[in-house]
Amino acid sequence: MSEGEGWDTVPGMRYLVTGGAGFVGSHLSEELLRRGHEVQVIDDLSTGTIRNIRHLQDNKRFRYVIDTMANKPLLAELVDDADAIFHLAAAVGVKLIVESPVRTIETNIKLTELLLETAHKKKRPVFIASTSECYGKSTDFPFREEGDLVLGPSSKGRWSYACSKLIDEFLAIAYHRERGLPTVVGRLFNTVGPRQTGQYGMVVPTFAKQALSGQPLTVFGDGRQSRCFTHVRDAVAALIGLMECPAAYGQVFNIGGTEEISMLDLARRVIELSGSSSPCEFVPYERAYEPGFEDMNRRVPDVSKIGALIGWKPSVPLSHILEDVLAYYRNESA
Repeated sequence: MSEGEGWDTVPGMRYLVTGGAGFVGSHLSEELLRRGHEVQVIDDLSTGTIRNIRHLQDNKRFRYVIDTMANKPLLAELVDDADAIFHLAAAVGVKLIVESPVRTIETNIKLTELLLETAHKKKRPVFIASTSECYGKSTDFPFREEGDLVLGPSSKGRWSYACSKLIDEFLAIAYHRERGLPTVVGRLFNTVGPRQTGQYGMVVPTFAKQALSGQPLTVFGDGRQSRCFTHVRDAVAALIGLMECPAAYGQVFNIGGTEEISMLDLARRVIELSGSSSPCEFVPYERAYEPGFEDMNRRVPDVSKIGALIGWKPSVPLSHILEDVLAYYRNESA
């Protein structure tokens, strides 16, 4: 394929999605299949679940393997069979990261390094999923890809995730610059939608389930910390759009919504939309996670870079995002 040729010009591409039984990975696989491509998923089900991809199993263009990416012969075979790779396998969720920093570091760095090494042998393009956590405690809002990153001390477990994902980014960029491997990095900002679990600390599904069951909505800290949320459908469109654009290779892009809301106001919105009578309950960070836990007061992306390159911008408003998640959990409990 020539340097200037876009992947979208080639019908019936074969994609490998690592972590494809996870929340974002399952939606990505679904959309790739809808567009007529073939999809191979590998997932060890440590945070993903077979339920997320069960509806895809009858599609003849879909295959999945339940195994670890650390299985080098298997990974080499899957990469060899693919035209391009979306690398979404990672330790996810603040709760898991705080409780298992060793697993976080090993999963995020070792597996990414192994994948890039394997992909390089076959010159397979790789999308690396990164995170808004990389901006750390920066107060230079909105966050820009070329801005400085401000992380907390190594004694605080939550920063291990940001550091490990930054190493992933450095590796991806280095493989592109030094070895010519087509790589692109997307920093995801609070991606939300159906099939997301609150098991690892994700706030929207947690609030939704609490509201629908009449439980108090647990707001950490004082509730003034704010975030921007992205519908998974918008995030998937960005991932595919970046992979299809050779001009994106070797670069980092923010992928996120721009509608900022505090956690207390988010809880109130969920209560209102669900028709719940649940109260809000404030929970100190040290009780929710660990003593001395550090959080970011704001997390707001600048998405002008990805917009200028591929014309992407978030299209689903926060109210619709919340309604989608509430509808999903209503159906789950029916």
